[in-house]
Amino acid sequence: MSWGRGFLTNGRQGECLAKSFHSFHSVLCFILNAFSPNSFSTPLTSFSFVFSPSPVVCSFRGSVSHGLTLELGETVHILEKCEGKSFSGSIGIFPAGYIHLKKAVVTNRGQYETVVPLEDPIITEVTSTLQEWSVLWKQLYVKHKVDLFYKLRHVMNELIDLRRQLLSGHLTQDQVREVKRHITVRLDWGNEHLGLDLVPRKEFEMVDADQISVSDLYKMVSTLIAFRSVCDVCIFIPEKFMVKLNKNGGPKNPEKVDRLCALFTVGPTTVIYFCSGRMLLNDSKKGPPHVQYRRPYGCAVLAMSDVLQTISELKEEKDFVLKVYTCNNENEWYQIHENIIRNRLTFPLNPSCRAGLIISLQLLRGDMEQVRKENPIIFNRGVAITRKLGFPDVIMPGDIRNDLYLTLERGDFERGGKSVQKNIEVTMYVLYADGEILKECISLGSGEHNISEYRSFVLYHNNSPRWSEVIKLPIPIDRFRGSHLRFEFRHCSTKDKGEKKLFGFAFTPLMREDGTTLSDESHELYVYKCDENTTFSNHALYLGLPCCKDDFNGCPNIPSSLIFQRSTKETLWISTQLSSTKLTQNVDLLALLKWKAHPDRVMDILGRLRHVCGEEIVKFLQDILDTLFSILDDNTDKYGPLVFQSLVFIINLLRDSKFYHFRPVMDTYIQKHFAGALAYKELIRCLKWYMDRSAEVVRQDHIQEAMRALEYLFKFIIQSRILYSRATCGMEEDQFRASIQELFQSIRFVLSLDSRSSETLIFTQAALLNSFPAIFDELLQMFTVQEVAEFVRGTLGSMPSTVHIGQSMDVVKLQSIARTVDSRLFSFPESRRILLPVVLHHIHLHLRQQKELLICSGILSSIFSIIKSSSLESSVQEEVEMMVESLLDVLLQTLLAIMSKSQSQEAVRGQTCPLSDWQGEYVSCLLSLLRQMSDIHFQHLLDNFQSKEELKEFLLKIFCVFRNLMKLSIFPRDWNVMRLLTSNIIVSTTQYLSPALHKSFTDADFDFKVWNSYFSLAVLFINQPSLQLETLTPAKRKKVFDKYGDMRVMMAYELFSMWQNLGENKIHFIPGMIGPFLGVTLVPQNEVRNIMIPIFHDMMDWEQRKNGNFKQVEAELIDKLDSLVSEGKGDENYRELFSLL
Repeated sequence: MSWGRGFLTNGRQGECLAKSFHSFHSVLCFILNAFSPNSFSTPLTSFSFVFSPSPVVCSFRGSVSHGLTLELGETVHILEKCEGKSFSGSIGIFPAGYIHLKKAVVTNRGQYETVVPLEDPIITEVTSTLQEWSVLWKQLYVKHKVDLFYKLRHVMNELIDLRRQLLSGHLTQDQVREVKRHITVRLDWGNEHLGLDLVPRKEFEMVDADQISVSDLYKMVSTLIAFRSVCDVCIFIPEKFMVKLNKNGGPKNPEKVDRLCALFTVGPTTVIYFCSGRMLLNDSKKGPPHVQYRRPYGCAVLAMSDVLQTISELKEEKDFVLKVYTCNNENEWYQIHENIIRNRLTFPLNPSCRAGLIISLQLLRGDMEQVRKENPIIFNRGVAITRKLGFPDVIMPGDIRNDLYLTLERGDFERGGKSVQKNIEVTMYVLYADGEILKECISLGSGEHNISEYRSFVLYHNNSPRWSEVIKLPIPIDRFRGSHLRFEFRHCSTKDKGEKKLFGFAFTPLMREDGTTLSDESHELYVYKCDENTTFSNHALYLGLPCCKDDFNGCPNIPSSLIFQRSTKETLWISTQLSSTKLTQNVDLLALLKWKAHPDRVMDILGRLRHVCGEEIVKFLQDILDTLFSILDDNTDKYGPLVFQSLVFIINLLRDSKFYHFRPVMDTYIQKHFAGALAYKELIRCLKWYMDRSAEVVRQDHIQEAMRALEYLFKFIIQSRILYSRATCGMEEDQFRASIQELFQSIRFVLSLDSRSSETLIFTQAALLNSFPAIFDELLQMFTVQEVAEFVRGTLGSMPSTVHIGQSMDVVKLQSIARTVDSRLFSFPESRRILLPVVLHHIHLHLRQQKELLICSGILSSIFSIIKSSSLESSVQEEVEMMVESLLDVLLQTLLAIMSKSQSQEAVRGQTCPLSDWQGEYVSCLLSLLRQMSDIHFQHLLDNFQSKEELKEFLLKIFCVFRNLMKLSIFPRDWNVMRLLTSNIIVSTTQYLSPALHKSFTDADFDFKVWNSYFSLAVLFINQPSLQLETLTPAKRKKVFDKYGDMRVMMAYELFSMWQNLGENKIHFIPGMIGPFLGVTLVPQNEVRNIMIPIFHDMMDWEQRKNGNFKQVEAELIDKLDSLVSEGKGDENYRELFSLL
């Protein structure tokens, strides 16, 4: 049997050992020294050290000699494993099979090191959290909180199951993310309801406060909200999915058994998997009568708003049973769907029988390619892809589509001498110019093959039928011109063996004479009379006739002797919607795309582009851009300005929220399809010309539009230059660089203009500043980081430094700086060295004036975040030095103003007023800066003070801010991670500053105010509720102690040291500090008490020296102790300590 030797890290035995040994290494050394070779009863056959926390998988009672008792779920640190019999030892031995070994690493090496298992951090968190909750869960039952008791038990069971799923290792990446999301929701819910601390997360995992800036940590905690799973799917109207069932409710085609399935795209990254099961028919064995035409049977509706919430939580298909409805009056059939939803005019189909439709639904997340990769079984079943009705959200370059959606709406027909109304069926064909019927150009829905002939359903005895049926016509582009639709109307007799008699027809061409297609609207078509003998063999006989009213107005003289006569009282209404990337319904757009046919009209055609609707432009974006640049290449001097204006118009169109999602289309075009190698010259020339005129013209709308389009203008400029450089091996490089330099001179000229007297110029400058940061990435393709940084520094430096140029411009200026800081350019150390001074200059000015504090806080947070992430780079020390010189003092001043305002509000309201988010950000910014400062930075800071008065003012400010951080409600109670980090930074900063206090304000230069401020800070610090480790759970106490140690002890040592440094000036604090120091001794921490007690001896000694007695100290001590004892404060150990005193 294999035996292991180790010690417990969880449970009673583990706690005892933790008190004896401070670190894992000290325990290991102790073990090795305790075991001599002679202590083993049997020689060891193997010997190894396994530094790992190992969970106990089976309880062990320790019945053998030196056995270590193990309880299920406890954790053991394995020190040694040996083959053979047991051996004696001071910690204990146990069988190796009773534990499960885990790999681990040691973090936070040193006095407070921690052993962390090498597993998914969220699994570790679930394990530790469940252990902590289990103790509190039992207490809920004892406290009769039964409701929360059962809810927490349910959540704990869910967490165990989710943890098991993660450990299985059988999940896809998306499934892992989804499981982690569910875990974090439940962890946050439980922590909130149990009154535990909020846990800041990034990508579902706990963040290490040491790895991110304080500003980022503050943002994470302030925005941490326990959220519930909500399905955020935005439903689009899809095409139809067609299923043909037989009279038994199964698929009509036997090959499609278990293959009636489709994918519906309901959002950009969401797909619904639909699987039709079967039809539940009535109990009658008699099937529907055999007929030769379609008849309405029933309609079933499923509310997706309810369904999506259900299926979004599931990983498998879920069945739904849909009840089938019909209506008594077939005239209402066209709106039965809406009527079912509104619960009116509908009645169940044969309510005595079970008639319904069973379907299965499953929600799949991701784009189609991702869904295909993760669900291959679905696609192996022959699934039908059902697209969105009409265009998708984004039409990428290269996407070619040509679908015409036709809705057969309604018709009005005469009785034709019959006593009853007709049973009308409409047959539709798509015919080419030569009269040939186009094959398979009609789609009734995905899931079935295209057909060549469409037949409508028939409504019984109805001369005004309403169908409202949508048909898709996927007509090839090369067959669209010259094609037309023909609708034939037949009366379906119920007596003559289902015979159908032709009595009329209608038609419509798909293209007009000017080359535009049928418009997206409702069309009223003329009906022409004919009989069952009509063959339509010569389609030219009717194509010359007017098909509708607009067509009739274009054909005023129509002979009455034609073979087909119009029935003036009969009409057919259809509506169409074209989804084509090659055909347009707009005359102006068509003229632009075919500009070479009318070269003399190019100027007019370009001018009319602004009148084309945005939907048409984005549909034909690639073709339009190709056309514009081909016009530019044809005659740059003549058409350059107009092409530039057209390009600006299109770019700004994509800034509209309605078309914003087409920006990736523009990006793809520029990268892969744009071919204007010479275009950059004209674009730079036009852009510079616009900027240079900003000081002259009154109306600047066109200039402002060009400024707003700056980002994509630069994309075109840079890509054009890249293409030219490739084609010419880098020719004219100097000329290009010179033109960019001149362009930036124009940019700086615009920003340097005095805009206080010109509102129009303010708007121009604002438009330029808003767009300016977006061009950095483009410039980095052609220039070095330093060169681009110099461009930007010169531009930001040209802005007025004063903060009185107008509030709106102040905001725009700072927003531009904020986007500069957030840009990729600022992430490079070599660019930060150039840009940081000018950025800090503008922030310093605004903080001095207490202006635009909200935006400034965001900029500073971003800067600290970048510096923290780059802390390993050598340049960071220089950057921190710059920030200390520019910001530290003004940050303290700003915080004091904020805190003073908060204290005033608390005094008026009589209750605590937490700081707002942006005010809290200033606290986090100060803490971030202090945390980044090294001893060198502190030394430079202290050396730069010109006089002791300046140093005194600084120390008073920072001590006051620190005291307020502990007194005011800066952070909510459950933000313990922020409270502990703040305390750690305060004690570290105090350790840096205390030597300066001792050096500059002792002996002859003693200053009571500064020393008193220091002692007050130390007393407040030690008494903070968040630092009282005794009130925490054992797990939480260990976690805090491992990370920070006991910060009360650290500050107590600092306080004692500074007290000793006072020398003869101690008398100034006797007896004033006796009460506060006694308050410190109330802390139930023996080491703190042992540090503080000698101070009271020292006070007695100094009073004895001065007055010959220590009655003052004695009286104050007795008075304060009596007050504390009467209030019930202090434990037995506390009383024993003072009895010794």
